[in-house]
This record gives sequence, structure tokens and C-alpha cells, in this order.
Amino acid sequence: MKLTITELRVHDIRFPTSRELHGSDAMNLDPDYSAAYVVLSSDVGVDGHGFTFTIGRGNEVCAAAISAYVPLVVGRTLDLDDLGEFSRRLVNDSQLRWLGPEKGVAHMALAALVNAAFDLAGRVAGKPVWKLLSDYTPEQIVDLVDWRYLTDALTPSAALDLLKDRVSGKPGRELQLQREGYPAYTTTPGWLGYSDDLLVQLAREAVADGFGQIKLKVGSDLAADIRRMRLAREAVGPQVRIAVDANQRWDVEQAIDWMGHLTAYDPWWIEEPTSPDDILGHAAIRRAVAPVKVATGEHTHNRVMFKQLLAAQAIDVLQLDACRVGGVTENVAILLLAAAFEVPVCPHAGGVGLCELVQHLAMFDFVAVSGSTEGRVIEYVDHLHEHFTDPVRIERGHYLAPTAPGMSARMQEQTLADYAYPAGRIWR
Repeated sequence: MKLTITELRVHDIRFPTSRELHGSDAMNLDPDYSAAYVVLSSDVGVDGHGFTFTIGRGNEVCAAAISAYVPLVVGRTLDLDDLGEFSRRLVNDSQLRWLGPEKGVAHMALAALVNAAFDLAGRVAGKPVWKLLSDYTPEQIVDLVDWRYLTDALTPSAALDLLKDRVSGKPGRELQLQREGYPAYTTTPGWLGYSDDLLVQLAREAVADGFGQIKLKVGSDLAADIRRMRLAREAVGPQVRIAVDANQRWDVEQAIDWMGHLTAYDPWWIEEPTSPDDILGHAAIRRAVAPVKVATGEHTHNRVMFKQLLAAQAIDVLQLDACRVGGVTENVAILLLAAAFEVPVCPHAGGVGLCELVQHLAMFDFVAVSGSTEGRVIEYVDHLHEHFTDPVRIERGHYLAPTAPGMSARMQEQTLADYAYPAGRIWR
């Protein structure tokens, strides 16, 4: 089906989460969870909603970058059966591409638009986006991907073979997903600004709620990290996994040394131990801290960097983000790469709306790409879901599969008014 985009509206939406230190970590001490939020209107009377995530200052830059794409979107035809073409049209613009290429603010802005296009396609089809993607043929999935720079690691034909191998099991996996949901872990207990008492309370509540894994922020103070890890381990017991996240705080040797002090408390993975750009550094850390796993991805710019992380055997866990790379289409490429290298995907979702969006990618991955939830969990944080018309649903430590059409990206109209920056009620 083809339609015309008639209008593109951009909103700078910010939540004052820094007031209670929600989201605080060793590198981001005072985040205000924010969204550069876009609405695509169409000539068939259906809107698509999307956004990219920031943590406050600079959100206006992302909003401005989205507006820079207006000539490539408004008044143009959108073929809902060829959203790969829409993505490539934006990625390959000869002028905007110079700002990346395929990285930074321009690429994050593109993500908001691509996500909005898939939300629109899901709404028109009457399907949640995980189901929309899962119902694609293997050929349609492969056609979503921009294969430039990837074919030395994975060719379209090899990806097609992988997807065809998964086809026969799709109906059973879809039923399993709808019956059981998708495993989750929670970062809610672990924000660095929380007191020890609150950490222990929230860790115990997480276990009672059915979560088999929690995550703690680390990297600011070694003695405090040792104390907090001990308290968390005592609170959850030996069977619950505790992942730790340094948010890029360390140099390579520092990461190796620091993790040596935490191994007594059985950390499951160390996330972003060093610069997200340092592929060789991640590989060195992975060799040194094993059997503790190395995880990264929320700040990885694009599919090319993920290819290198996988090819260099630098990570044990791939953490894609729904908004950091170029939206759904590039994340499909990353899921295919991860499946080919047999590396589990545990998506990042520590931010406003990221849980809502990324659940669709993980569920599509289970049904149509990897065919497995073994060793895979989606991050969950218990913040700001009430601002969405189709918020995530968690039961027994699992994401329940969305049933509403679209990508669960639409914010409440009152939220768009109240949290608009700087003139909304909350900020006045």
C-alpha cells in the first residue's frame, strides 16, 4: 500500500527525572529522560509516532535534526510494502549524510522517522510491529536491510537461508510468545544515586515480582561498588543474576582490575566497560574477565560497528537500542548479524519509551530470526510508562506481547502538552 506523508510535527519532550536521580550512573549523573518526538500524518487519516531518546540538554538538537529531513518526507510517497526504500532514501541523502555518515545526531533523528514509519505501517495493517515484521516473508525481511559494508560478514543469501530455516517453527514460537511473554531483567534497583536501603528494597521486590536478573550501575567508587554488590547479592540470593554496568567509565586495564574486585559476588556481565568505540579494548577486556560476560551496544553507532564487535569476538551479549541506530531497518540488520554469529541479543531499554519500542524488535527476533530466548532478556525500568497510550505490560518477570497496532510509541496528548520543553506546565 502506498500513501503520502502530509505533515511532520516535532516535539521536544523532557521529564525531570534528575530530581530523584532516576537513571543516574557513573557517567550520567543527572539525566532528564527526554524524547525528540515526531508525528507523521498521512493522506489516509492515520498517523505514525516515533522518537529518539536523549537525557536532557541537546534534545533540541535532535528535534532540529528531525526537521531537517522534512523535504525528504513531507509530500513524498511512502510505500508501506517497501520501508527499506524509505530508510535508504533518508540515509543516503547526499547532504545530510555528510553529518554522519550514519552516526550521531542526524542518524538518531533518522531513527525517529523510521520508527514512526513502522508505527504508521503497523497501524494501517492493524498489527503490532513485532507481528508485522514476523509476518514478512524471508525475502521481505532481507529487503529491509542496507547491505553495504556487511557482506564480508553476512551476505543477503546467507541471511535468507537463515530466515528460511526459521519459518517452520514460527507459528509455535508465536504461540509461546503470546502465552508466556518474553523474559525481562530490571535495572530499577541499581541506579547509582539510590541509597543502600532503597537498593536492597527494590532488589527484593524484583525477585518477588519474578525477575531472574537485576542490574547495578558501577564505576564511580570501588569501595561503594563492592558494598552495593554485597548488599544486592545478599538481597537476591545466589540464583538471581546480577549484571553490572559501567557506562563507559573505565580504561581497559582499569576495567579488568575493577572487575577483579567484584567477581566474588558473581557478576553475570559487565556492560559498557570502556569507550563504545573501542572494539579492541572490549575484546581485551572480554578475554581477561571471563567467565564474566562482556555486553555493549546502546551507544554503538551503526550496523558496521556491530559487525566489527562480532567479528572481533569482543562481546558475549549484544545490546541493540531502538533509537541509537537508524531505527527498525538497521536493527533488523543487527539482529541478522547477531544470529549469524550466534551471539544473544539483550536489548537496552533504560530510557523513556525504550521499553515500549524495543520489545517489538526482541519479539520479532524470537519469532522469525534467532528462534530462541535462551540467554536473552529485555531490560526493564519502571519509569514513565504511564505517558504512553500502549504501555508495556510485565507479568512474572516477562514482557507480555503487545496486541495494539503500531510500535507502542504514541504518547498521551496531555503528556505532549505538559512536558513540552520549555513551555509545558511541568517546566514552567
